[in-house]
Amino acid sequence: MAFNVAVFKTRTLTAIVFVLVMLTGLLWNHWSFFILFSIIHFGCWIEYQKLVTLIDPGYKNISVVHKYGVMIAGWTLMWYFTNGAFNFYGFKLYSIGWWWPLIFIALVPLMDWLFTKKVQRKNIAHSVFGLIYISLAWGLMMNLRCIGMIQKGADSYSDFFAYALPCTLIFSIWINDTMAYIVGSFIGKTPFSKISPKKTWEGTLGGALLAVVVVGLIAWALDMEYIHAAIIALIAAIAGTAGDLFESKLKRLAGVKDSGTFMPGHGGFLDRFDSLLIATPFVWLYVVLFM
Repeated sequence: MAFNVAVFKTRTLTAIVFVLVMLTGLLWNHWSFFILFSIIHFGCWIEYQKLVTLIDPGYKNISVVHKYGVMIAGWTLMWYFTNGAFNFYGFKLYSIGWWWPLIFIALVPLMDWLFTKKVQRKNIAHSVFGLIYISLAWGLMMNLRCIGMIQKGADSYSDFFAYALPCTLIFSIWINDTMAYIVGSFIGKTPFSKISPKKTWEGTLGGALLAVVVVGLIAWALDMEYIHAAIIALIAAIAGTAGDLFESKLKRLAGVKDSGTFMPGHGGFLDRFDSLLIATPFVWLYVVLFM
């Protein structure tokens, strides 16, 4: 394929803007983190519903209350996982974060019946899966951000540990993806999966190994617990690859190349965060159980 200067410029500029926005949201303060992942949450949901509709056309018959209510339910589920670390004029976000999803579960079948005169369990199942796949993952990401704040006190927003956990996870994904692409481009020969023909075993294993080494060395240089950091990088590499393959399968079933177009030259929200959606719950489990 001939080198396309215009496409290269578009992809490069988009990538730079993306990284700057991500770093601002991640590192500015806890509220910028919340806003960043709130935007990502809704972006992922919009694309997920589009993909599900292409896979199962019956899903387009859900009521308006169902369509947007499930997004809001998932968003408030994220509030629940802030565990009291996010206060707004004395109001704690987590205090209502559990009730709206429960209300949604009760109201959606009723609203679907009122608007469409029928309730399709498979449509409810699609939405419940979305809550697990998207909203729970971002809720656990919020919880990773809040763990350091809770341990040091809700006012310790600058605590290094509060930044370290989510950033270690996210940077591990970025390093793994980048290294897997580079290694695969140079020495990749053995196809990894039919779902994603461009992936190779050499690139996948090389990306994981280099992610572990690079993240471990960075943690060691910053006087962090480098063993934990290396394990997080390994979990992120393995689970992240599974997340990438799962989203590729969804796109194949839907018959589309990209989940969306919010990043010119790079695809949509699910294309950018597919690895993180699956890696986050597994890293969260490791942190809770072993750290």
